[in-house]
Amino acid sequence: MSDIEGPTLRRRRLGAELKRCREAAGLTQQDVSRHFEWHAAKVTRIETARVAVTPRDVRDLLTLYNVRDQGYREALVELARLSRERTWWTDYRDIMRPGNFVGLEAAASSMRAWEPIIVPGLLQTEAYMRALIKTGRSTDTPQQIDRRVALRLTRQSRLGGDRPLELSAIIDESVLRRVIGGEDVMAEQLQHLIDTARLPNVMLQILPFSAGEHPFLGGSAALLEFRETTHLDVVYLEGLAGDYYEEQPDEVARYRQEFERMSAKALDHRTTIKMIESLLVA
Repeated sequence: MSDIEGPTLRRRRLGAELKRCREAAGLTQQDVSRHFEWHAAKVTRIETARVAVTPRDVRDLLTLYNVRDQGYREALVELARLSRERTWWTDYRDIMRPGNFVGLEAAASSMRAWEPIIVPGLLQTEAYMRALIKTGRSTDTPQQIDRRVALRLTRQSRLGGDRPLELSAIIDESVLRRVIGGEDVMAEQLQHLIDTARLPNVMLQILPFSAGEHPFLGGSAALLEFRETTHLDVVYLEGLAGDYYEEQPDEVARYRQEFERMSAKALDHRTTIKMIESLLVA
């Protein structure tokens, strides 16, 4: 049990283990719900880490599944305790999108991101993000906007520290040419992209207009990878109609291949920086 993976990943690991135990016992989710007289969706939510499960529920589930290994039982109960701990983002839950992407991002060892419209959140300057938030949430109070900015700025700390996130970001050429917040804000943002791209854990690529069609034309996407628990890798797709998380290993592998294909079509890291520099002096 890693002490750095955080409650979100622990909850997902626990859900995966409980699902494995249920299937080994030959029980369906409906069987379990009926046995405990739970809401029909509770077992699904536990196994997909949509809700935190109590240590008592874990003990009861393992007893139903006839899991007798005491060491294994106690390890899962402890995992349940740790998955309910408060985190730095707990106070921001009221302004976070469903699915706790922030928690997954905080626990991931690496992330591959595609952004077709705006600069990825981890690479935005404060002035750029304020311009975006004010446009998209025009009815928010200054205090609400400040909280959204604070959340995004705190997320950016993942690019530094003792265990920095390995970020591979591909952004569409249009992102560089779309002026957000005015010329000065955009110039600062472009310089920030150059500076951040020089970090050893950041790979930045531009997908030029000449690349043509590609599988991610529908919207932004992110593949979050977890070094010691690769079976929990997840794809996050963000869209106007709502967010979607793909967790099936076969589908995650397919998205990983598509990211690699897109990376091959995009400008390499060095050429990307040169392109951004040319826009700054234009």
